[in-house]
Amino acid sequence: MTTYRTVSIDGLDIFYREAGSRDHPTILLLHGFPTSSHMFRNLIPALADKFHLVAPDYPGYGNSSMPTVNEFDYTFDRLAEIVEKFIAAINLKKYSLYVMDYGAPIGYRIAAKYPERVQSLIVQNGNAYEEGLREFWEPIKAYWQERSPENAEKLKYLFTLEATKWQYTNGVRNLEVISPDTWTVDQHFLDRPGNEEIQLALFYSYGTNPPLYPQWQEYFRQYQPPTLIVWGKNDYIFPADGAYPYQRDLKDVKFHLLDTGHFALEEDGDAIAAHISQFLASRLQSIPA
Repeated sequence: MTTYRTVSIDGLDIFYREAGSRDHPTILLLHGFPTSSHMFRNLIPALADKFHLVAPDYPGYGNSSMPTVNEFDYTFDRLAEIVEKFIAAINLKKYSLYVMDYGAPIGYRIAAKYPERVQSLIVQNGNAYEEGLREFWEPIKAYWQERSPENAEKLKYLFTLEATKWQYTNGVRNLEVISPDTWTVDQHFLDRPGNEEIQLALFYSYGTNPPLYPQWQEYFRQYQPPTLIVWGKNDYIFPADGAYPYQRDLKDVKFHLLDTGHFALEEDGDAIAAHISQFLASRLQSIPA
């Protein structure tokens, strides 16, 4: 059974979902934009018989605290620091990292800092290579170069219901299996007063991630974490161009391109759960039969 908990980190309430026995290997699930741990609502019970699963909401997302941009430094460095403190607060010693979208730059900061804790990587549309930043990113790159009101205005469409729905529906095989609850829940949190400024701050901060790609790639090469790629190949935001380069740096990679879009769990959650079970059963010990 999934439990819904909150822990205080630096004066903020950090909400998280947790399921499975702590006697089993832990998977730390790090969500993307513009969602929350809600994106893992189906994956968690699918794996909870064999794994201990933990999925936090970052500050400004889901059910965690949402301080204003004047009260909290919305950068990827700071979000990674909060997640790092969260890991300590709930006493996780070793874990597999499931990273998706924003979860990748947050998770890779932590993995590169504490490589001995990371037992494996599960990568779902999470980028660590320049090849993965294509057309979608051009207006965001312009914002990195000039943080002007004009460039910010060009990004605000990404906070609309139409854009949120598009993230869930673009590139999928069958629209009828995509629950409208997904974009409805995400949009509820995006529409909160002050949240637009939070998202713009993080769009700007995303520009700090590509300069760290060489460092993360060096982490891959040096520590060789066993890695499972489960990537929605029709994703316009993080296309498959960003999935292939992992194979350059990692020797133990199980590589699956799925015929779906950005939020691959919505259409291929059962397949992803099966891939995770099979992959980790062969890489980790103490997984129940």
